[in-house]
Amino acid sequence: MSEKIRGYAATAPGGKLQLFAFDPGPLGDDQVEIQVSHCGVCHSDLSMIDNEWGISAYPLLPGHEVVGTIGAVGAHVKQLQPGRRVGLGWFSSSCMVCHQCMSGDHNLCRQSEQTMIHRHGGFANRVRCHAAWAVPLSEEIPAAKAGPLFCGGITVFNPLVQFGVKATDRAGVIGIGGLGHLALQFLNKWGCEVYAFTSSASKDAEARQLGAHHVVNSREAEQLRKIAGSLDFIISTVNVPLEWGLYLKTLVPRGRLHFVGAVASPLGFTPAELLDGQKTISGTPMGSPATLATMLDFCARHAIAPVTEDFPLSRVNEGLDRLRSGKARYRIVLTNDLT
Repeated sequence: MSEKIRGYAATAPGGKLQLFAFDPGPLGDDQVEIQVSHCGVCHSDLSMIDNEWGISAYPLLPGHEVVGTIGAVGAHVKQLQPGRRVGLGWFSSSCMVCHQCMSGDHNLCRQSEQTMIHRHGGFANRVRCHAAWAVPLSEEIPAAKAGPLFCGGITVFNPLVQFGVKATDRAGVIGIGGLGHLALQFLNKWGCEVYAFTSSASKDAEARQLGAHHVVNSREAEQLRKIAGSLDFIISTVNVPLEWGLYLKTLVPRGRLHFVGAVASPLGFTPAELLDGQKTISGTPMGSPATLATMLDFCARHAIAPVTEDFPLSRVNEGLDRLRSGKARYRIVLTNDLT
């Protein structure tokens, strides 16, 4: 019998997390086991704890922004050795043989496995994954800052690669929170002229410090009208409905409005609004292991890191409450203190 993995799990929707232990069974030939040092906390963790998506199974051990060191490797794993520092994000496995995987789009694999869906995640002392999804982490990126890059970071970095955002582009970010504050940093270091859209006047100075050259109050339609026909690319990180037609009007011809925030309601504009100017709407999930590695190199080169608040894992419920309050700036990170 394997040594039990210990962590914090919810036993019912919306419930407080409690200490939980389980036997992971034998390590798979293509798997690695990560000794967790830190794990970020994401709104997706709250969604799974509360069963907002209707797919949660309890006991549910959340966590998908993992940083740690390799503790054990399966018999077929050659590229990683015990002691190597790695990170693990939303995906923990993919089939490795389908067209998407063979094309380098592992994150689009229809047989992909998610780190905390129908299996136990990273709010624990150890976690397992397919070796390909354990991405090596350089020493330039502190372990306490790296976790949120494996979900929040790659979510906003992936579309820059997928859609060829250029250094000469004018780019906007809707929502300056856990995702948006990283998008501002990426776009600024990418070379773009960066616009931050926020409904909170208190975030004006912060947005500029993070890389915004312009801050637009998204509650004031007149400010949006003033920049009509200006932006090449807009990334929306929010999950609430907005007047999307006004944002479409801020785009140049062939401009793109891109969604990474899971807005639950219809967008509310017509195809005619896209035809006018040959505009595009799109969305992306997290990135592949190769794109994750590229993002980490970019972060190390440009000293990009999330703004975080830190809690020990034993105080996970306080961290979750802080995130629920909407007051977190901007990502919560848990430090493993389980013995």
